[in-house]
Amino acid sequence: MSQQNVETVKAVIDAVNREDWDAAFQDAAPGFELDMSRGLGLMKGVYGLDQVRPLLAEFAGHWEAVWIELHEFIEAGDLLVVPQTTHGQGRDGIEVVSRPTLVWTIRDGAIERVCMYQERQDALEAVGLSEQQKSS
Repeated sequence: MSQQNVETVKAVIDAVNREDWDAAFQDAAPGFELDMSRGLGLMKGVYGLDQVRPLLAEFAGHWEAVWIELHEFIEAGDLLVVPQTTHGQGRDGIEVVSRPTLVWTIRDGAIERVCMYQERQDALEAVGLSEQQKSS
């Protein structure tokens, strides 16, 4: 597994958790895309780099706190499948948890694309893997 790609993802999520948008996107390729087309909320769509920063800042602004936990890194060629848990704490103390899986495309140190899947199995299938292959 490309340790550099794993470290890149960890650095991005650390920056997102701090709401440091400049650091979060410092390794984004000029043609970067965030594919949230499988989303269930307001952020459903595909967004370019110029759209992502204000979108994420606005999303974070609706919460008292938002943070992401990464669970594992599954390599699939030049793709990295990363199951995560996203925690949101509302202003009235209500907590919301989601468990999407993101597929990261990173080439030559540049993040080209991040695609969100609601279900881990869907993400694995999208990159040509299954739970059985991943386990072996």
